[in-house]
Amino acid sequence: MSRSAVRLAGVCLSLPLLVLLAAAITGQDGHAIDLDAVLRGMGTSHLLGTDALGRDVLARLAEGLQLSLMVGVMVVLFGGMVGISIGMLAGWMGGWLDALLMRIADIVLSFPGILLAIALAAMLGPGVDNLMMALVAVGWVGFARLSRAQVLSLKSSPFVEAAIANGSAVPYIAVRHLLPNIAAPLLIEASFGLAAVIIGEAGLSFLGVGVQPPDASLGTMIREGSRLMLVSPALVIWPGLVLFSLVMAVNLLGDALRDTLDVRMEGR
Repeated sequence: MSRSAVRLAGVCLSLPLLVLLAAAITGQDGHAIDLDAVLRGMGTSHLLGTDALGRDVLARLAEGLQLSLMVGVMVVLFGGMVGISIGMLAGWMGGWLDALLMRIADIVLSFPGILLAIALAAMLGPGVDNLMMALVAVGWVGFARLSRAQVLSLKSSPFVEAAIANGSAVPYIAVRHLLPNIAAPLLIEASFGLAAVIIGEAGLSFLGVGVQPPDASLGTMIREGSRLMLVSPALVIWPGLVLFSLVMAVNLLGDALRDTLDVRMEGR
């Protein structure tokens, strides 16, 4: 594992972790409106100041950060389950089913991912659940194509043929023999997919088709703060820095994981 990448990831993670820790210590309510403290600067009562409604910025940053992580993990989990199932089925069965499933994947890939997610989120309506459904509908394709390619390379392997000769059922072969052998590239795909989902959630929320007020999201905080950029630039800077740090850390950890699991890197 690349030590420099891990160290840099730790540095990037320090800001989100400090936000979560400081918010837990101060115990401020990110939804409490205080019109007497509108756009207040950094201070002892509000460490990072307040927004246009007098709400504590630090508490809302922590809430938005937790929501981004929750959405990212859930979307990668469900998208991975759907994509891996479809990809393994297509790679194992082959024939017309493989062609049909991969053509569906090609259709999804023919659209820019963020534009397709925006269209789906707009059709489903605003809200966290619909946002996750839209991102899952876009994010399963990478897992499907990767798992299909891995299954195609493994299904004629001796250990798979031995399992078939022993009369093992296909689901058993998939879970017991194929899945453990394709887990490494899938984990790498999941790490990079997590970063993409976090950015996607922030982008959709910034455009108004994701998380809705009064719930806090890093994307909605940037959108609300952009209207007051000249008055209080910190309302955009803080959520932007937290989003950047989180995505950068996830990408760096994905790079380190890839270097660790890639056998071609062992001799370098």
